[in-house]
Amino acid sequence: MHAEGRAVPGRLVLVSAGAVAVAVSLVLLGVGGALSAPTGGLLDPGALTRYGLPAARAVHDVAASATVGLLVLAAWAVAPDPGKSADSLAGPRRLMVRAATVSGLVWAGAALVVLVLTAADVSGFPPTTSGFSVVFFSFTSQLELGRALLVSLLLVLLATVVSALATRVVAVAWAGAIALLAVLPLSLGGHSAGAANHMNAVDSLALHLVGAVLWVGGLIALVLVGGRLGAQRDAVVRRYSTLAGACFALVALSGVVNAALRLGSFSALGTTYGFLVLGKVVALGLLGVAGWAHRRRTIPRLGSDPSAFARIAAVELVVMGATVGLAVALSRSATPVPETDTAPASEVERIGTLLGHPAPPPFTLERYLTVFSPDILWLVVALGMLGLYVAGVVRLARRGDRWPVQRLLFWALGCLMLAWVTNGGPGAYGRLGFSLHMVQHMALMVAVPFLLVFGAPITLALRALPARKDHSLGPRETLLRLVHSRFARVTGNPVVAAVIFTGGLTVFYYTPLFYLALSTHTGHVIMTAHFLLTGYLFVWALVGLDPGPERPPYPFRLLILLMTLAFHAFFGIALMSGAKLLAPQWWASLGRTDTVALLADQQRGGGIAWGAGDLPSLMLGVALLVGWIRSDRQTSKRLDRQADRDDDAELKAYNARLAALTPERRPEA
Repeated sequence: MHAEGRAVPGRLVLVSAGAVAVAVSLVLLGVGGALSAPTGGLLDPGALTRYGLPAARAVHDVAASATVGLLVLAAWAVAPDPGKSADSLAGPRRLMVRAATVSGLVWAGAALVVLVLTAADVSGFPPTTSGFSVVFFSFTSQLELGRALLVSLLLVLLATVVSALATRVVAVAWAGAIALLAVLPLSLGGHSAGAANHMNAVDSLALHLVGAVLWVGGLIALVLVGGRLGAQRDAVVRRYSTLAGACFALVALSGVVNAALRLGSFSALGTTYGFLVLGKVVALGLLGVAGWAHRRRTIPRLGSDPSAFARIAAVELVVMGATVGLAVALSRSATPVPETDTAPASEVERIGTLLGHPAPPPFTLERYLTVFSPDILWLVVALGMLGLYVAGVVRLARRGDRWPVQRLLFWALGCLMLAWVTNGGPGAYGRLGFSLHMVQHMALMVAVPFLLVFGAPITLALRALPARKDHSLGPRETLLRLVHSRFARVTGNPVVAAVIFTGGLTVFYYTPLFYLALSTHTGHVIMTAHFLLTGYLFVWALVGLDPGPERPPYPFRLLILLMTLAFHAFFGIALMSGAKLLAPQWWASLGRTDTVALLADQQRGGGIAWGAGDLPSLMLGVALLVGWIRSDRQTSKRLDRQADRDDDAELKAYNARLAALTPERRPEA
């Protein structure tokens, strides 16, 4: 960056932050004794692993943040050069993409080292040991941690290749999304916080990582290329400041949840792990103060004192490096809540271990309606959706525009139902019985999407979000591109949406995907997202109020709905009459081995699948008919207005054509 004619060495600041991260992690682990050779007959992975793994992880985290931040800001914050097209990568965009490619290569190299040294650390065999390749293959093919690190490495390589080959800003946006996706598997590599809380420990860490890499990475991008932004520097800094504020809130919230799960009680703050948590809290507080200083003092003075941001950002980035080192030390330190590798003390604890969250009490209808089993990921998603929607309505109101109250009610009910389906009885009991699972499935795939679609969120966003005048790719521009993309035109076709909606049922339940969704946390998250998105797509394609691809006539859409209902009924009947038990391994792991009772419950689930969609489908049919009638009325009114303007010229022309076709009668003799 440039300040009063003098260049601030951004690369030196970045290298310094990385060095601080490595140093802090090694010092803290050394003080805590984690770098000492194991005693008591335990296998020693070697000094290379003990010292190299935390150092490589620190470099890995800094490089990951740099790659994500550079790609995200290049795609969504930086405008094209004057006179260039909106998709152009010339100027600062090109510089940031090139830097992201370099940091992506560093990230990939560090990820490979982390993968190899983690295999050595878990197995207790140094990587230089003869036959380590067999250990490495077993680690990456059989253990969840190894598979997660390998998937992350492959995604990093994909993001780097896309970044290197990108010629348009859309490709950069895809590279940024892939890079952000590569961060998520790393949440499986942290402490489990006790198997009974594995689900929320993983989810809170995933949210924490996403917020952290966006926050740290955005600042890295500004430190590296801020001086090349020219006249648009103020706008880019302001956009980053908004993103950083949201990331700070996400990091703080997820960090509190994660620390609470791993500490177990306030008394654990006196442990080594507790001291590290307190240190991270202090660092987070300092970063929050720095962010406040940016927003309140530095950003308003960018025009008169451009060096102010560079000075604070450089110090802030070094503090972030120390925070990364703290995080690495935390990940390598023993938690007060032990990781439960021993056998559970009771049947309830064993089932909780399988579920990834504390097992709910025995099923009753009252408990099903009132129990609360928090799922931090979907709770954040539901409340975030509601908060953003309300913010959009408030922005319209301040501008003097009105938003239909009924749409707000539909959206609020949809978000609250999503929160209940994932955090209430359906979420708590959904994997303990097939019929209970089917209730959750039908709610996610039919009821929740029906409510959300009639909230018209895309229309609200297009009205509330400001259009960027510098031709950069902001939220509104991104949304418009998605709505009018070829992908939306294909999937938004009611026929295609119906095929995805119905075909997904067969593929999901009659393949190993159903078992994976029940037995793994990742599979369960993907299942929930799949049901929600496919249901939303189908309802939106039929009766959506939001803009999208051109839809076929109403009679054709009604026919598609009836055919979908017929297939859904056939699917339910197939489950009701089926004699083959689905996912028997899962039910056996829960201790349920009565095949007759399990089949009876599965058949009840088929009945639920057949009948539960009737009311929402009826409402869909009513919505189609209402839309049909309303469309006919609007067409009639338009034709009447046209007739008034041109004195019914169209009707007169039609009568004239008929008269010309009618043979002239001759008078009778």
